[in-house]
Amino acid sequence: MMLKFGAITIDTSHPMAFAEQLAAGDRARYTAIFNDGFRGDDEVEAFAKFHGLTVCKTVEELAELVDIGMVHACNWDKHLGYIDAFAKRNKPVFIDKPLVGNLADCAKLQALVDSGVKVLGTSALRYCYEVDQVREKVAENNATILHINLTVGVDEFNYAIHAYEFLCALLNDKPVSGRYIGTSTAGAKPCDNYFLRFEGGATAIISGILGKYTGFHTAVLTDIPAADCCFTVDTSKLYEAMLHQVCSELEGKENTLAPMAQLLIPIRAALACKASKLAGGKEIALDDPCLADVSFDGYEFEAAYGANSPKSYLDL
Repeated sequence: MMLKFGAITIDTSHPMAFAEQLAAGDRARYTAIFNDGFRGDDEVEAFAKFHGLTVCKTVEELAELVDIGMVHACNWDKHLGYIDAFAKRNKPVFIDKPLVGNLADCAKLQALVDSGVKVLGTSALRYCYEVDQVREKVAENNATILHINLTVGVDEFNYAIHAYEFLCALLNDKPVSGRYIGTSTAGAKPCDNYFLRFEGGATAIISGILGKYTGFHTAVLTDIPAADCCFTVDTSKLYEAMLHQVCSELEGKENTLAPMAQLLIPIRAALACKASKLAGGKEIALDDPCLADVSFDGYEFEAAYGANSPKSYLDL
């Protein structure tokens, strides 16, 4: 049976990329769309016509027609509002990264999942093929990861959350603290650097270049030289790997989708790093009460993202 995916807003490029990836296989298709984001009717109609989608006037209408809702709203502060329509119909919803941007919404999301609502997500980096490759290499050499250096670009949260999720997946561990260690100002674009400590003793540095896209360049240092590695994530296969896991979940097959408790940890890590920067570089634990006073503003991000986004859906 072909799974039916529903697109909830098309703010980002992900609906295009996901639909193209699914169309290359025989497991699922986007079949409907509901849009209340910043993109106009012209782009919605272009996307719907290209993929033969039903255009829905409400998220409830879409929830009736599909097997899963795929939330692509760039404003993470709106994400929780889309869940109820699917929860009432006992259907799952996938929330594209980042899930939410503050601890209060993290708690609400966890409570929904604890009550039986199925919420999936979030960053494709968590499920990329390189995660398994690194883990296999480390295991084959009976090695232990000591430290990881990772680059990420564009912004401090919407894109940077990929880095936090990727590190948690690579180490199969959770960070316990974050610390801002400085900003490079040598060129036209600043590069923020953050230091993370993990529960198992490993450490990591995220170098985030603001305002510029960069690949996920990764250096993994272990206690056995043969297990050390440097690589750049193959982004051409990111969505293939993640959507395979989503489809397997919907089909009742074995998969590696992370539970909500794990998906919320990278958000805490990002908040801790932001709190550290605001505190001048103080190391901040992920359970520090000060994280409740820090947040990433989804509405502010949406305004800037929308103002600078070309009408890319008209080029289909």
